[in-house]
Amino acid sequence: ENFDGIRVPVKGADRRSGPYPYFGASGIVDYVDEYLLNGEYLLIAEDGENLRTRTTPIAFLARGKFWVNNHAHIVRGNSEADTRFLMYSLAGTDIGGYLTGSTMPKLTQGNMNRIPVLTPPLPEQHAIAHILGTLDDKIELNRRIGETLEAMARALFKSWFMDFEPVRAKAEGRAPGLPTPLADLFPARLVDSELGEIPEGWDVGSVYEIADVIYGAPFSSTCFNSDKVGEPLIRIRDLPGEAPGVWTPEVHPKGYKVHPGDIVVGMDGEFRAYLWGGAEGWLNQRVCVFKPKSRLSAALVRNAIIQPLADVEATETATTVIHLGKADIDRFRIVLANPSVAGAFNSVCQPWYDRIVAAKQETRTLAALRGALLPKLISGELRTTNAERIVEKVREHTHERP
Repeated sequence: ENFDGIRVPVKGADRRSGPYPYFGASGIVDYVDEYLLNGEYLLIAEDGENLRTRTTPIAFLARGKFWVNNHAHIVRGNSEADTRFLMYSLAGTDIGGYLTGSTMPKLTQGNMNRIPVLTPPLPEQHAIAHILGTLDDKIELNRRIGETLEAMARALFKSWFMDFEPVRAKAEGRAPGLPTPLADLFPARLVDSELGEIPEGWDVGSVYEIADVIYGAPFSSTCFNSDKVGEPLIRIRDLPGEAPGVWTPEVHPKGYKVHPGDIVVGMDGEFRAYLWGGAEGWLNQRVCVFKPKSRLSAALVRNAIIQPLADVEATETATTVIHLGKADIDRFRIVLANPSVAGAFNSVCQPWYDRIVAAKQETRTLAALRGALLPKLISGELRTTNAERIVEKVREHTHERP
């Protein structure tokens, strides 16, 4: 069933912010105050280079109340098709012959309707959708857990080390809202510093007071991921998805291997501090790692460098220079809390970061399993009863998180 006639594009300037997702060709692009549809639908990209490259899914589910612009087709399974099964079936279908447009690929509604998909009996479709959906739901849960824990750590860092809320509360004679032993770690007065007011007894120092900065090395010999000769080489483009695209057989004498839990920063373009949750791999020369000093945590270091990185990006964008160099990092100035407060932050937030990394690694396992099962289930090579047993074994080796 096709619902393209319901689509209504709304220019960014005309959108009013709200709780409902606003979908385009590749997913959510905004949140608005009204919705067009309510239920479960399959959105299929109508245009965009992603139709050819397929770096992200071209078909994805939208649930609940949402709005869709005119860059995504809206479909739903009829009496002979499970909507979620259609999504998985399209994921394994070559649609190249149905695209038009030499510069910008387009999948018209007419061409989309002609794409053949394997459709086993409806009960089998439901079973396949359930098996693959179980894996996708756990992957999505892990993603939401990670976002929540990162936001919690960021909020606590901002309260203690940027807004100094416990100190301001004590200075004004208010209760800091912390357990007494923790509240006693904070002073009751702010004093001037080169970065403005900071808590009495705290200091301002170089980023090297809290972290060692390790730079990557130039690797001359690489191969694409289809060959996988040697070990992964992590580049800037690999940071968001944590999926290296090239391998190297080299062992560079000045090289550094990124490990899960490292804070990795790209040195060209947008400067972001990533909590690495991917596999171990060599660091290339345009990427660096901020390694926490002894008794400090990745949670503290990462949150401490977010603002200095943003300041460099804002400054260099204005001058059309998009490079983060050692000289820029040398100028990072950090508010240095007393060791007791830093230790308290570490003890609260580092376990959250450890859980984020564990969830990312679990997600890699689940995604690999889903990728292996999908074509076998869609083609009928693997029966659903066997796939259910495989998924159950994986679930036994992973643990649900609240």
